[in-house]
Amino acid sequence: MAGSALGNRVDMTGSAQYADASVADLDTGVDAADLTDDDLMREMSSLHRTRLDTLRHGSDAALANHLRRTAELETEYLTRYPGREVDPSRLRD
Repeated sequence: MAGSALGNRVDMTGSAQYADASVADLDTGVDAADLTDDDLMREMSSLHRTRLDTLRHGSDAALANHLRRTAELETEYLTRYPGREVDPSRLRD
């Protein structure tokens, strides 16, 4: 989670800036690229499941961390699966 006690700032776009790089890993969790496919899917499912609650009731720091981590995991997913199957019924004209 983001917090000034660890010396980092997270803006609402989800980008983290670390005053002390040695604490970055403690604050951000496992790098998305290091997750197995199963772990990546589990982490994304968890974030999507908790999204509304974080948006409505989380602190600004919690929301910013949620946005950052969601973007990180979804970017990794798209990197691994650039040719993902798109359901034609979900396309708009």
